[in-house]
Amino acid sequence: MATHSLERTQFGDIKNIGNIMPIEEANQMLKDWVPNERLQLHMKQVAAVMKAWAIEKENADEITYLKWELAGLLHDADWEKHPTEHCRVIIEELEKRNLDPEIIRCIASHGPRYFGVEPETKMDKMIYAFDELSGFIHAVALIRPTRYEGLETKSVVKRLKTPAFAAQVNRDDITDALSRIDFSLEEIISFIIIHQKNVV
Repeated sequence: MATHSLERTQFGDIKNIGNIMPIEEANQMLKDWVPNERLQLHMKQVAAVMKAWAIEKENADEITYLKWELAGLLHDADWEKHPTEHCRVIIEELEKRNLDPEIIRCIASHGPRYFGVEPETKMDKMIYAFDELSGFIHAVALIRPTRYEGLETKSVVKRLKTPAFAAQVNRDDITDALSRIDFSLEEIISFIIIHQKNVV
């Protein structure tokens, strides 16, 4: 991923705290903004994992878990059509739509090395941890005859140690993301496998 520093660390307006987009509207936005079905699937998978984590690990209420889900669903919305302005375009669009600033900042922080925005909240840190690993795990599943069925955490870890496999996935980003949370690589991989395997 190319570096596209956003050159700011404040996003949205605090008066919009609590403003969330209906999930139906977000899914329509996904279809309109992202023609590539594989990228759509990645975003849906990250959204599913984010929502599940918020509910199961953070005991989140409905508004909160919807924030997590929306951040996951829209984090790469401008990647395909605006690769040189990745993150900037979707952030500006969500600001125009008066979306909760926590969602917008979460999206801005999902690649700190690229966008210059450090993950601060738990939501920020988890989307950073989930993003690269979600895509990597899906790549591992795709080369297996049974896909996700029977996929074990140790198989994913083994592939991570093979630099030539899914070489576009930055292992340093994964290591950095994990250093910011209190969960092991194995715990995160296992959680992702369980919660994204049935996303279509």
